[in-house]
Parts: sequence; structure tokens; C-alpha cells
Amino acid sequence: MSKEFNVPPVVFPSGGNPATAASGPQQRRLPTAPFQPPRSSNAGLPFLSFDVNSAAASTSFSAAPQFPSTIGGVGGTGFDDEPPLLEELGINTKQIYQKTLSILNPFRINHYLHEDADLSGPFLFLMAFGLFQLLAGKLHFGIILGWVTMASMFLYAVFNMLAGRNGNLDMYKCLSLIGYCMLPIVMLSAVSLFLPQGGMAIMVITGVFVIWSTRVCTGLVVELANCGDEHRGLIAYACFLIYMLFSLLVIF
Repeated sequence: MSKEFNVPPVVFPSGGNPATAASGPQQRRLPTAPFQPPRSSNAGLPFLSFDVNSAAASTSFSAAPQFPSTIGGVGGTGFDDEPPLLEELGINTKQIYQKTLSILNPFRINHYLHEDADLSGPFLFLMAFGLFQLLAGKLHFGIILGWVTMASMFLYAVFNMLAGRNGNLDMYKCLSLIGYCMLPIVMLSAVSLFLPQGGMAIMVITGVFVIWSTRVCTGLVVELANCGDEHRGLIAYACFLIYMLFSLLVIF
């Protein structure tokens, strides 16, 4: 004999889910703001800040950089106040011109101009001498520079042996004097381009230019060095040998 139980009917909400209905009404979740790190207190350094807009504004090239008008920060106002390039290199063109004019007059030598020795004028004359020799078909640049160096050492040794302890002629001044007195030999090299080689005319002109260089160089050495007047003849002989050697490059 079976026993019957009265079970009340279960009523579900219409259109609903039994799982959601059992858990109660669904609540809406409000979105939260994203995480933002604290802003740096140093506004002058954009790389320490995570604010992209402020960093972009601060690093933009809004104004051209300003440079000081002074050069080196001391006293100047620009490149207009800079000395010429030749003056910075120690090349005095006016002095070279005056020394050249003094060599052109063998009877009136201004030895005061040659007290300040330099190598700019001698180097110019030696290059001109080598160029004229090159036009004659002779490549003598190395020979000329080598002979000038040896000639300066020779004149320095001869004079200081003659003057002894009183000699004050240094090697630098010897090189300057011999180089400037090469001007007549340079002129001889230019004239020889228009004269036949081995003729009487070139021999006579060579002798004149060699004596010219010898006289000028001897006068300068005697005037600029102490005790030079006592040994004028020996100094003249040494200078004659030097310039006679250079004249052989021209006539042969």
C-alpha cells in the first residue's frame, strides 16, 4: 500500500535561469580607473616623468639655441677681431718684402732688417729656385734643400771656430741669411732659361751673380755677428764656396 505525499509545485520566473534566479538579482559592476603612478615633482626633467604630453611639450624644439657672441668667452666679439692667418703662423709678408729689397742692393745693405731671422722668405726662394730648375729639365728640389742645410752648418762651424767664445751666430740665423742671399742665384736660374748652356755669356753672368750673393751674405754676417769684421776675408771665402756650389746646378 503506497503513501502519497503532496509536493507543492515549483514556479520559475519567466525567461530566467534557475541558477541566476537562485542567487538573487544581478548587480552592475562599475569600471574602475586605470593605475596612474605619482607625477614627479621635478618638472624640468621630462625623462623622470611619465606624463607623455608634458614630456613632448618640454622636449620640442620651440626656440633656437643661443650661442655667446664672444669667442673663448674673453673679450672678442666674433671672427672680425681674429688676427690674420699669416700673422698667427708667424709669417710677416711686409718684413719679407723689405728683406728682399735689401738683398737687391748689394752696395747698401740694411742689416737691421735681418736681425729678426725667419725661414719663410728663404723657403720661398728655394722653392722658386727648384721651380726654375724644373723648367730647365732638372729635378733638384731635394738637392737644394740638402745643400742649404749643409751650407748653413758649414758657415756656422767656420764662423764659430774663427770667433771662438765671442761668436754669437746661431744655426737658425745662418740658415736665414744663406736663404735670403740665394735671391741672386734664383735670378740666375731664371735668366739661364733664355741663354745657351755652356756659352761665355752664361759663365760671365754666373760669376756676377755669385759675387753678388757672396758680398751680401758676407756683409750681413759681419754686421750681425760679433768679431765678424776681423775675419771678413775668411767669411767671404766660405760664402763664395757656398754660392759657387749652387751656381753649378744652373750651368751644368
